[in-house]
Amino acid sequence: MQTNKITSLFNIKYPLIQAGMIWASGWKLASAVSNAGGLGIIGAGSMYPEVLREHIVKCKKATSLPFAVNVPMLYPNLEEIMEIIIEEGVEIVFTSAGNPKTYTSILKEKGIKVVHVVSSVKFALKAEAAGVDAVVAEGFEAGGHNGREETTTFTLIPMVKEKLQIPLIAAGGIATGRGMLAAMILGADAVQIGSRFVASPEASSHQNFKDLVVKAQEGETQLTLKELAPVRLLKNKFFNDVMELYTTQPTKEDLIGLLGRARAKKGMFEGDLEEGELEIGQISGLINEIKPAAEIVKEIITEFQEVQKEVISF
Repeated sequence: MQTNKITSLFNIKYPLIQAGMIWASGWKLASAVSNAGGLGIIGAGSMYPEVLREHIVKCKKATSLPFAVNVPMLYPNLEEIMEIIIEEGVEIVFTSAGNPKTYTSILKEKGIKVVHVVSSVKFALKAEAAGVDAVVAEGFEAGGHNGREETTTFTLIPMVKEKLQIPLIAAGGIATGRGMLAAMILGADAVQIGSRFVASPEASSHQNFKDLVVKAQEGETQLTLKELAPVRLLKNKFFNDVMELYTTQPTKEDLIGLLGRARAKKGMFEGDLEEGELEIGQISGLINEIKPAAEIVKEIITEFQEVQKEVISF
């Protein structure tokens, strides 16, 4: 593939980025994707500071190629996390769920490239103004925590592209080469893919969760808990409990009480498919097989190139 803004920015072979997902993207997945030519990301959102350090050290040993760390800005140990990232020489940081101004200038002073995840044109422009190197625009289809606007990826990408001057990465509902090409035709310089990489041996998620993702069909995920932080979940007993609580016109405190602590860990990492929170995207209905991360990258890029030729010939 030819180099573009994103492959040049990150010094990677393919404009394909693996999302930094909680309970799924540790050093094994990140290094596997980077070694396959994409950009692997360690998801710090489910890691204590010293656990993150361990993953960064192991990732550096497993790959000589660039990788990144994703940091949700709501993280309680945010200062310590950023210190570790700087100390360990991480070259690329993806920030999300918070104000990009908080750490962008500090990280860039250390020579670190910064990308911020947004769900709207307004926040994309705020991220650009904060000085980030690129933006991930994530549509309503995406798994896990999501924007309140419910703007779909195919609507969001061209709207952000129209206003943004810096490189743009598309996310949400992309798991194939066809989806990747479609997003780039709409104006993205690269794609970020999460759900597809959950269904890989390298993902740190529980096997029960991976198996359920593969079995998932159209319509089996839904965005909920907007009063707390919008999140897309697979429908299970916990999800049904949330829906039942909504029939009583619950307060925010009622919802917090039901959610409790470590609900996502219980589901995605410990494999409790009844009481756990199971975060995955709508595209799970198109994921039918668990396969190594390197094969996923190869499959996506091969299909991208084949379909690209079809589109050009048409």
